[in-house]
Amino acid sequence: MRLTFYIAVFVSLILSGCNNEPTLQKYFVENSGNKDFIQVDLSSSLINKDKMKLTPEQKTALESFDKMNILAFKADSTNMKQYEAESQKVTNILKNKEYQQLMKIGSGKDGATVSFVGEEDHINEFVFFAKKKENGFAVVRILGNDMNPNNIMNMISLLKSSNINMDALKPLQGMIK
Repeated sequence: MRLTFYIAVFVSLILSGCNNEPTLQKYFVENSGNKDFIQVDLSSSLINKDKMKLTPEQKTALESFDKMNILAFKADSTNMKQYEAESQKVTNILKNKEYQQLMKIGSGKDGATVSFVGEEDHINEFVFFAKKKENGFAVVRILGNDMNPNNIMNMISLLKSSNINMDALKPLQGMIK
């Protein structure tokens, strides 16, 4: 009897500790095998830094960057209801207090947001969410340690000036018109 009580308490503690709220990480995992989504994961090795002369700021930015996850939904005339439902799921996840909105561009059905998780100078995740009814939407998670907005700007600069292996981005080419 006593053993049953302890097992029941233990199981209830485990179950009460589980967070059932939706997160972007859960959303990515749930849709990773879905044929309506395109998923691309990129690491910092994408940037060919060996042949580049990096500034101290760029080195710091690169060291703070861990990986980038991209999940995209390609909309067409046959899946507009699914596009709306999936887009709304992401919007609702980003309304969670964990995600702090940094910027919003556009309004209504088309637009983009930039959000982050963490503190302003110790950001663990940047999230770009862009949607356009004709194309679909994409969610980009930039994960790292102690990132800040300057690091992200330096990373974008590095991406533009480096010789990126474009094969990693081929799955997304069909979405860009």
